[in-house]
Amino acid sequence: KEGRLIGHGVFFSLFSGKWNPEQEQWLQHLKKVSGNFTFDHITEHFGFMTGEDFHKGAPIGIPYNATTLAIGIDRLKRIQDVCQCPVGLENLAFSYSLEEVKQHGEFLNELIAPVNGFIILDLHNFYCQLHNFSLTAEELLELYPLDRVREIHLSGGSWEQTEFQPQRTIRRDTHDDAVPEAVFELLKLVIPRCPNLKFVVLEQLGTALNTTERQEQFRADFSRLKSSACAVGSTHRTNNFLPALPFVLSDQVAEDPLLASQQQELSAILENAINYENAVTLLSNSGLAHSDWNVEEWSPYMLETAMRIAQKWKNGW
Repeated sequence: KEGRLIGHGVFFSLFSGKWNPEQEQWLQHLKKVSGNFTFDHITEHFGFMTGEDFHKGAPIGIPYNATTLAIGIDRLKRIQDVCQCPVGLENLAFSYSLEEVKQHGEFLNELIAPVNGFIILDLHNFYCQLHNFSLTAEELLELYPLDRVREIHLSGGSWEQTEFQPQRTIRRDTHDDAVPEAVFELLKLVIPRCPNLKFVVLEQLGTALNTTERQEQFRADFSRLKSSACAVGSTHRTNNFLPALPFVLSDQVAEDPLLASQQQELSAILENAINYENAVTLLSNSGLAHSDWNVEEWSPYMLETAMRIAQKWKNGW
């Protein structure tokens, strides 16, 4: 009744090349829940879910091309059609290459435009990209349509070393620690630039709040977040993020057999490769080689990180 209920999905797998029965079930469940509750908006994660089991795996990026754009737009329309409220996507914490990082904001913008959708700007995800690819906040913010940001997320994460480059640390979006100072600094920098911002959310895994000290830190982070958000004051939002005109859904869900095959290959490689060298060999002999995936340009330490993510998540959270 207060207009504060928001829905955030994890498992829809927006860019799966093949339309799965589980995705249809996901939509029908959303339709039922949206009939029982009034959501202010509904959001999903960017990417596709690795793993043969639909409800297991990690959300992994996709090539930014006309095929994935068409699939993503089709799926977003289907979400908006069943929930009848604004829909949005969250920016990724993970990328394979610097070029991919630089393209992400514009690709998000192209995806959400047909449904007048919005972006969840997860600032810890943003921080991961800044650190992992040695970018400045100003450089990357210039590449994002900040007028499309309706929700901001803050969380913590963890550091990880890679075997391929032991001197390098990778920032992981593991949601299991307090919010870093750098992320709070990003919040101060970003809020004034997001004229349509409505929600700011603090995230942390419940399993990570297992001591009194961690619980107190979580409360302190929330108080600091609230102070930063309230200091800006109310804004006059100019976008309600509802479609400007009705759209017609195709009877045929957008699919692409080649993309589906490549995703299956990639999932199998990431989840089963025994080391980085093995993964490179498998990729070079796969359907992803010399394709829009640009696997030849992937940063070695990010490929190694992708393997760790996939092998951790393949049996579920």
